[in-house]
Parts: sequence; structure tokens; C-alpha cells
Amino acid sequence: STQSTWDIMSKKSGVKQPSDGNVIRIPPNRYIHVLDNNENIRRIVIGPDTFVKKEHESVIKGPEDMIVLPPDHYCVVSNPVVREKGVPKMNQYKEFQIRLGREEIRKSEDFPEPFPLYPGEELIKDITPYKVVENNTALIIRAIRDFAETHAGDKWLFKGPGVYIPKIDEEVEKQIEAIIIKQNQALKIKAIRDTEVKGVKRKAGEIWLEREQGSYLPSVDEEVITPIEGKVLTDKKALHLRATANFKDKYAIDRKAGEEWLVTKEQAEVHIRDVYEDIVGEVKLTTLAKNQYCVVIDPVDKEGTPQLGKRELRRGEATFFLKPGESLKSGIQNVRVLSEHQSLLLQAREDFLDESLKRPAGCKWIVRGPREYVPPVEVDILEERQSIPLDENEGIYVRNIKSGEVRTVKNTVYMLTADEVLWEKELTDEVEELLAVQASGGGFAPVVVTDAGARTYKQDKPADYKRDKTRAITFRAPHNSAVQLFDFKSKKSRIVFGPDLVMLQPYEEITVLRLSGDVPKKENQLKNLALLLGPDFMTDQIIVETSDHARLFLRLAYNWKFEVDHTSLETESKIFAVGDFVGEACKTLASRIRGAVSGATFDLFHKRSTEIIQDAVFKKDDKGNYHPFLIKTNNLLITSVDIQGVEPVEESTRKSLELSVKLSIDITSKTQEDKARHEAERLEQQAKGEREKQAIDDEAEAEKKRITLYQYQATSASVETTGKALATARAKAEAAEINGKAEVNQAQLQVDALKITQKAELELIKSRNEAEENHNKAMTELEISTQKELAAIEASKFQKTIESLGKDTLIAMAKAGPEAQAKLLKGLGLKGYMIIDSKNPINLFNTAQGMIASVPEASSIPKQIFVPITFHSSIPVSYTHL
Repeated sequence: STQSTWDIMSKKSGVKQPSDGNVIRIPPNRYIHVLDNNENIRRIVIGPDTFVKKEHESVIKGPEDMIVLPPDHYCVVSNPVVREKGVPKMNQYKEFQIRLGREEIRKSEDFPEPFPLYPGEELIKDITPYKVVENNTALIIRAIRDFAETHAGDKWLFKGPGVYIPKIDEEVEKQIEAIIIKQNQALKIKAIRDTEVKGVKRKAGEIWLEREQGSYLPSVDEEVITPIEGKVLTDKKALHLRATANFKDKYAIDRKAGEEWLVTKEQAEVHIRDVYEDIVGEVKLTTLAKNQYCVVIDPVDKEGTPQLGKRELRRGEATFFLKPGESLKSGIQNVRVLSEHQSLLLQAREDFLDESLKRPAGCKWIVRGPREYVPPVEVDILEERQSIPLDENEGIYVRNIKSGEVRTVKNTVYMLTADEVLWEKELTDEVEELLAVQASGGGFAPVVVTDAGARTYKQDKPADYKRDKTRAITFRAPHNSAVQLFDFKSKKSRIVFGPDLVMLQPYEEITVLRLSGDVPKKENQLKNLALLLGPDFMTDQIIVETSDHARLFLRLAYNWKFEVDHTSLETESKIFAVGDFVGEACKTLASRIRGAVSGATFDLFHKRSTEIIQDAVFKKDDKGNYHPFLIKTNNLLITSVDIQGVEPVEESTRKSLELSVKLSIDITSKTQEDKARHEAERLEQQAKGEREKQAIDDEAEAEKKRITLYQYQATSASVETTGKALATARAKAEAAEINGKAEVNQAQLQVDALKITQKAELELIKSRNEAEENHNKAMTELEISTQKELAAIEASKFQKTIESLGKDTLIAMAKAGPEAQAKLLKGLGLKGYMIIDSKNPINLFNTAQGMIASVPEASSIPKQIFVPITFHSSIPVSYTHL
């Protein structure tokens, strides 16, 4: 029972069975591996058995379960043992012989009984059932080594249904499933390598469609790119295709690369795109009703040739598909139905005949209603126009595109002509904003007071306001106001007094008023287009200073109005002479008031503030009446001044005055009491002070003596130290000065000596060169003169000799010698001779040639000889060829 219990536990948990020392009990279907340490041989012990381990033996594995292969299962073992007739073979060392590096598939058919793993064997793939390949599936098998007629790397299919039994020389790469080709569907397939499919040879890279309905299992030489769904064609839908290569399509039509065409329901109800076809898109049926038309650009004729650059008008009722290359200009359009207040602006694209009227290209004209109109292909509709009804207070700006003139049209129902367009009048942003505010019912900007008491002026443009820039601009001038307009074309201005409606002409602009606001006054706080003439008031706050330097805040209100002189435009426009009349008026009045207050004390100003300010602003007549103050620059009349408030500028001054009044009472009541007490304390402190003063005086006198002593000691030490330092420094300075001067003098002397030496050498070289140059020059001139004189003497001598001999004598002398020599030679029988004078040169060229030449017959002796001519003195002798 104990043995069976351990067997169950070891199988479930893998716990090793205990042994009694060297005794191991091996159950059935289990084994151990034993190593003989003496011989280093491994062996197997298979149960059931009881193994007694010896001292030189050790158990290296086990007990282990044997491998049991159920039916239709297999496992893979590496380094399998060598078997002979099913029995493991042992080597010469009595150890099981294994095939190192090899693998073995052990199938249930070959190993129906449990078997152990022998020493060296290893289970690399656990027990695995055979692969069941179902219908419409297949396994891609790849050879991992050469066997039979199969080479490593070859692939093939194992198609189902069936059971795949693995082999050691091949491996399963993956499992594939058949692809179901449904109705109106095809598979796009590519050949990976050269192959044959259904009797058709395919080359590597070739792509084709498999259209046959049903399941399709691609071979290992095929690659399924993608399934292709067929496009269903209806009466209202066609397919636009483009060829990517030359091929013959399904409908037996030859197509060229780049060609485009339509496939309609008349050809096929369902079209599956071929591999060399691209679907450009679907083309919807174009339907034209009776009151519709369209213009087809680049229409295709009946032969399928596109008419590039042409247009074709098609009018309903009609249905058609747009062919490739065709397009609609502006789509399907309705026939233009014009009422009596409508018209069309037309332009001719090219010359054509319009109802017996010739229209040149670029010509524009108007077609007015009531009528129906369909434009020919030669005509473009530029725009549709409506009649513009205008009241007497309404207008539009119209520009003539031929002349460029802009004018205002009002109080009529107006239809623009072919040469007219609406003109947009541009305004500045601030004018636009002010017009928008007035259109919303506003005027001046409202005052907003913040929590801190500051005033701001906010003037927001309405969000829904949008001005039609072609409409004449109108502005309502309020009652008792004036608006200034300036015409930039005529360089003139006009003023409109309200209440009135102002209509701007094309080149007129409204003058924008930028006024000061807030208290105290700040510039550019208010903007308006109309100048209010008053009477009105304005409030300002200024700071004044009295003669006793009391600074006060004055809050003043001025009543004003404009005095308008309507006699002429020049006098009327005077009210616009000052852009910010509020700011200028407040500055002028503040200056007058400050000047008047500065001459009065605070008490006087406090008692007579109104009178002082009135005197500063207005003039008083003899009766004591005040007259209004007129600002002549813009005719602004100040009628009255009201003082709304006066207060000190410094807050601390106000508080100090209040505190001083309160303290004065306390000081007066305590004065007498403090006086007596202070007197007693004074006397006591005086006596005490005198005593302490004497002690302090004595101590101060002692300190003075001590300070004097310290001063004398410090002075003595200072004098001693200063004397030593001065003597040492002065000696060093004088020594350094002497050495420096000596070195400087020595350097200067060396420089002077070097300069003298170099100057002497230069003078010597210069003198030597000049003497040599003069000597050479004199010798050259002497030699030249000598040669000249010798040449002259020789020439004169030769000339005189020739003249003394004469011409005939020279001829006779020349002939006498040669003739005598010729006779002498003839008499002596000599062929020739030569007399040489060693002092004179002889020309031997022709002489030598004559001597070495062959001697001719006597009858053929040449009549030429060399005759020596000897002159007297040392004249050179030459031989003349006679």
C-alpha cells in the first residue's frame, strides 16, 4: 500500500520516491539512468525492478515515467538511439549508440507499447495528436532537407479531408483555407513562380482573375492578392474604366494603355474589374427636364473621338451618360426665365451671329425680360441683374467701366446698362463705427462710471450691422447740429445744418470730430460726425495754487454755445476750425483761472472764489455786469462758469488741520500745570547737572592730556619711520636715475658712432663709384675718338693712294701679274702654283678646290687662274677670281 501511494503522489506532483539508502525500487513503466563513475558509462534500468546502487555508481535521472503514445499520436526525440531490428544497438564501450544531432518522429503505430528515453535521448516535442485536415483546407508543407526527388525548400500542399502524419524531413509551414468565390465576385491572383493553373501556364509575377464560382484553394505557387467585388450596373449608373496596359477585355475589345471607356448595363449587368483596369469612378445618368439645359465641354462624337476645345449645348428633355473626357460647364442649369425687372449681362466668347446680329468676341450686352433665355455655347452669362428701386432719400453709386466716371443715382427704378457696375464706397473704420452707432439709434458714447469712480466712454458697434457699400451713404444730422463734408474730387467742402439728411456723393467724406471727455478732461474720448451747436455745458477739474502755496481742487462747469454766422460758407466753416473745441476751451479757461487764483491768498479765495473766477473768465462793464467770453478762433461762446466744488489737494494737510485744532485745547489746559512742575524739576536738575558737569570737566581735562601724549608719541614714531623710508627711497631713486641716464647716454653715443661709421662708409662707396664711373666714361670717349681718327686716316690714305695710281694703272697692274704667271706656268709645264705671304691672309676655298680637281686636257684648261696682287706696305692681299 505504501508503494502504490508513493506511485500516485509521484505521478501527480512529481515528488521523487524515497529510497532506503542505496536501494531504489523502480515501479513498472518507469526507468532510471545510472552512471558508472569508474568507466564513465551510462546505462538504463527499466522497472519493475529493485536497483541496488554500488559505491562507484550514481543515479543521474529518474525514476521517470515511460512515454506512452495513444493512437494517432506522435512525439519527437532528439539524439535517438541506433536500432537494429527494433532493438537498441550498443557500441564497443557497452553504451547505447546514439545519432547525435538527429531527430526522430516516433508514431503510435511504430511504438504501441510504452518506451523509455535511453541515455542521451531528449524529448523535444511532447506527445501530439496527428493533424486533421478538414475539407476546403490544406497544409503548406516545406522540405527541410533533400530526400527522394524533393529538395530542401520545396513546398507543396496537403489537401483535406485527411490526416497528416508528420515526417522528419518536412515541416508544416502553415494551414490555409479555401477562399469562397461568391456570385459577382472574383479573386485577384498573382503567380509567385512559374506554374500551370488549370492548363494555363503562368509566369512569375503574372496576375489574373479567377472568376469561377465556388471554393478555390490556391497552390503554393500562387498568392491571393484580394477578392474583387463586381459592380452592379443599372439604367442610371455606368462604370468609368481606364486601361493600365494593352489587353483584350472581357467583351473581346482590344484596349490600349491609358484608354478610358464606359461600361453600361447594355454590355453587362455586373462588371468585375479586370487586373489591367482601373475604376475611375461611377457615372450617374444625366437627366434633363423640359426646362433644363447643359453645356458639354470636349464632347465625344459618334466614333468615340473627343472634340477637344469644343462645346455642345444639350437641351431637355434628354438622358445620357457623360463619356470619358466630357464634362458639364456649371452642371445642369435651368432655362433662364426673366421678369420685366430682370436682365442678363452676356459676353461673347467668340464671334457668332445672334439672331442676324453679328457679335464680336468680348462684346457685352444686356438681355431684358420678360422672356425665356438659353445662352448659346458662344455666350457666357456674366451675371443676372435686378432693377433697383430707389426712393428720393435712397441712392446707389454707379461706375461707367468705359469712362471710369462714378455718379449717384437716386429717386428712380434703375437697371444697370452693360457698361455700368455698382461701385463700392470705402470708409475708414471709425466712420463705419459711428455710422453703425447712429443706425442703432445712438449718438455720443455713453458714460460708464466704474467702482473706483473712474469714467469711461464706451461706443460699441452693433454686431448685426452690415453696410451695403454700393448704396449711397446717408447720415441724419441731429437738431441744432452741423456736419462738414469734403469732396476730394472738387477739393471743396460743404456744411449741412440739422435737422437734415446728408447723402454722401461718391468722392465726399465726413469730417470726424474727436473731442476730449472725462473729468479732468482727456483727449480723444468722444467721437462724433455731427457738431452740436449748443447751448450745453461741460465739466472740468483743475488744480490751482494760491499765493500762500495752498493747492486746491476746483470742479467747474462751463455753459457754452456756438455763434454761427450764416452769411457765407467761410464764416459757417469757422466753427470747425478747432478739431477738439472742448479740450481747447477747457485749457484756455483753466489757464485764466490759475493765473487769477495764484494772486490771491487762501483766505481771500475762500471768501471770494466766485468773484475771482468770474473776473478771470469774463469781462465786466462799468455797471458791474459780466459779458460772455468769446473764443474767436471757432466762435465758441462761454456764457457762465459754475464752481461745483473746492477741496485741498493733500489729504494729509486736511487731517493735520483737524488734529491741530483738537490738540490746541489740550495744550492750553495743561500749560499751567506743567509749568510749575517743570520749574521745580529744572532747579533740581540744574544743581545735579552742575555737579556732574564738574566731574565730567575733570575727566575731560585728563583725557585731553592723555591724547596729547599719544599724539606726541605717534608724531615721533611717524617722523622716525618717515625719515628712514624717505632716505632709502631717495637713495634708490637717485641710483636708478644715475644708472638709467648712463645707459641712455651710452646707447645714444653708440647710435651716433654707428651713424657716423655708416655715413663715412656710404660717402667712401659713393666717391669710389663716381671716380670709377668718370674714369670708365673718359676711357670710353678716348677710345671712341681714337678709332674715329684712325678710321679717318686710313680712309684718307686709301683714297689718296687710289687717286694717285689712277684707274687705268690699277687695271694694268691687275692684268700684268696674272698674264705673266700664266705664261710662266705654260712655259714650265706646271698646272698651277701659289705664292703665300705668311703675313697676309689667303682665301683658300676656291684655291684648294682647283688644286684637287681632276686635270683636264690641255685644250680644255679653264681660262681662270688665281693671281696674287701684292700691294706695297702692309695692305692685306686677297685673290680675285678673274
